Amino acid sequence: MGSVRKASAWLGLVEDSDERYYDEEYAEGAEAGDAWVTDPRVRVASESAQEQGRRIATVSPDSFRDARGIGELFRDGVPVIVNLTSMEPSDAKRVVDFAAGLTFGLRGSIERVATRVFLLSPADTQVVSGEAASRSSQDGFFNQS
Repeated sequence: MGSVRKASAWLGLVEDSDERYYDEEYAEGAEAGDAWVTDPRVRVASESAQEQGRRIATVSPDSFRDARGIGELFRDGVPVIVNLTSMEPSDAKRVVDFAAGLTFGLRGSIERVATRVFLLSPADTQVVSGEAASRSSQDGFFNQS
């Protein structure tokens, strides 16, 4: 098949009569319903993160009843991002009070990330802000004055 014919077939202008592109073995495997097999060295990010203890939970509670889930995650040493934007202001205040007591009791920290969004960090977690990173880059290699 010539290059003009290939281009025309690719564009759909003519019918593609060249069967060499279709592998019957592949088609039979697809019909058999074989599961996808991956390289055993490849891991799903969440599995790897869980094994190494690098997880961050995001919670968007609907009511104060969901505060228990926040507490259980934080108690297990998982940093928690709490998004209170969908809650009533009175319930959101109660959740923030609960989170503040939780972080105080477990020697963690609480930071406001955005309006009505908070980060609860366990004691062994260091939070690096963008300001600290920009200050350290000013003192770095490229600032030779």
